[in-house]
Amino acid sequence: YNNNSHYIGLLCWCAHGKYAQKLLNDLFTNYTSALRPVEDTDTILNVTLQVTLSQIIDMDERNQILTAYLWIRQVWVDAHLTWDKDDYDGLDTIRIPSSYVWRPDIVLYNNADDHFTGPMDTNVVIRHDGQIMWDSPAITKSSCRVDVSFFPFDAQQCRFTYGSWTYNGNQLDILNAMDSADLADLVENVEWEVLGMPAKRNIILYGCCAEPYPDVTYTLKLKRRASFYVFNLLIPCVMISFLAPLGFYLPADSGEKVSLGVTVMLALTVFQLLVAEIMPPSESVPLIGKYYIATMTMITASTALTIFIMNIHYCGPDAKPVPRWAKKVILQYLARMCFVYEVGENCMSPQPEKPEPPPKQLLRNIEYIANCYRDQRATQKRTGEWKKVAKVLDRFFMWIFFIMVFLMSLLIMGKAI
Repeated sequence: YNNNSHYIGLLCWCAHGKYAQKLLNDLFTNYTSALRPVEDTDTILNVTLQVTLSQIIDMDERNQILTAYLWIRQVWVDAHLTWDKDDYDGLDTIRIPSSYVWRPDIVLYNNADDHFTGPMDTNVVIRHDGQIMWDSPAITKSSCRVDVSFFPFDAQQCRFTYGSWTYNGNQLDILNAMDSADLADLVENVEWEVLGMPAKRNIILYGCCAEPYPDVTYTLKLKRRASFYVFNLLIPCVMISFLAPLGFYLPADSGEKVSLGVTVMLALTVFQLLVAEIMPPSESVPLIGKYYIATMTMITASTALTIFIMNIHYCGPDAKPVPRWAKKVILQYLARMCFVYEVGENCMSPQPEKPEPPPKQLLRNIEYIANCYRDQRATQKRTGEWKKVAKVLDRFFMWIFFIMVFLMSLLIMGKAI
């Protein structure tokens, strides 16, 4: 029984092969692929287009080129390729090379490929009623306007505009098979999330020609996955920027206050250069670039203030006394606000017992030593007051800059949520 079934199947396949060869010869005896396949030249040939997005290969923001892998299906009716399937043993479809038949010259208008390669020359499926279906894969490079204002939390819209290059709307009409591209077989991209790809049919009147030219535009809506940039560009910048206010907490005698600010500035400059290499040279500054510039401006201001405060700290013996307003505003109010207290300033020293009066010569020597000591104490007190002024200003600006860094970091992180 199995042998008989195999033999009958082989006979049917041979019969179909014979009829398929006969059908191919009959169809293409007087057929030409150079002319539009319609009975009347005034008839409009409808071509239905369906695009399936398989993969986003690359998004080149700097050159504004999107590389994608698409499956393109074109369906039309060829009036010269019809047959009665009963005359060919019930054969209702054949598959032949696409170069044998007329094909619509539908191209990607915003193509950015150097070689202008079109879809692959795959086989077409011809039905007995003349309907031709041509499925072909294509790797397309299309121009895409990239707006990096909110990088790395940005969303992009890239358009694929398909239309006939030579046929106008009175000769060939292009229709979209569905309201959007097919995303069922999409391979997920590590950097971009696909939100949708709606399709829209447009009729354009160009300045060169009076006839309308229809096209179908697919708008690919993308949203960037920002995790990579948050962990590699944003969080290190936030951590480095929190080092800038700590320069005010560093003791002035360490001699490293200015060098810390300069080191933080150089570290942020490196991250700024990394962002500049990725982004296209445009007028719109990305959000992370604005954050870097604001942080670098703040660090520049903190370094300048540090130099000013260090000049106050190292006021010598010849310096003028601290003004009254500075004593009242800085040494009293600001010192309490910033919790700056000198050790032992509230301590009361015990009163010694009254000694017996020394001799006159000894009194003159003691008076001279006491005067020198009083002058030295006055100088030390004056220098100490200036050092305390510098310390209070250090603490005050440290809290101010900490609040500024926190608010800027909160603002940039709020865009990520």
